[in-house]
Amino acid sequence: MSQRPPLTRERIIETALHLIDGQGLGRLTMRRLGDALEVEAMAIYHHLPHGKEQLLEQLIAHVAAHPVPPGAGDVRDRLRAWAGGYRDRLLDHVGVMPLIVTRRNPGALMATTQSVQDLLRTAGRTEAEAAVGAHTLLGYLLGVVALDAREQAAETAPDLDRDGRFRAGLDGVLAAIA
Repeated sequence: MSQRPPLTRERIIETALHLIDGQGLGRLTMRRLGDALEVEAMAIYHHLPHGKEQLLEQLIAHVAAHPVPPGAGDVRDRLRAWAGGYRDRLLDHVGVMPLIVTRRNPGALMATTQSVQDLLRTAGRTEAEAAVGAHTLLGYLLGVVALDAREQAAETAPDLDRDGRFRAGLDGVLAAIA
């Protein structure tokens, strides 16, 4: 008989994310999550005492909190590489997008936003310009992911080069902010 891994906050979040990715956000319940983890739903509350609300906040943080990694090099190149990875991350977990764009969770995106602002300041932008630039870039990323997800779900424009369209739009945004 194989022993299941111990119940941890990380395992709970990963399993919830897997359920959302496969079945959609609307199908996530604490009972289904408990079944997927092979535990009673009440066991989850030991790790997430505030229940589903805390779980949803943790899911946002897990998916959306993704700062620009430290490093050297051209600011636009660094932001371009980071933005491509961030877009992929959001598309991999598109079921969490409604939470990211509708729930108030200032902490989840704070490190991400701050890292973009910091990088823009190293490129000579003022504090205000860096704040607007970070907001613009994150708005572009969230918007393009939402549109791509909708098009994929509706199976519209199957021959569309979404990656090319993303890169062209990103280059326009980066030219304006960096």
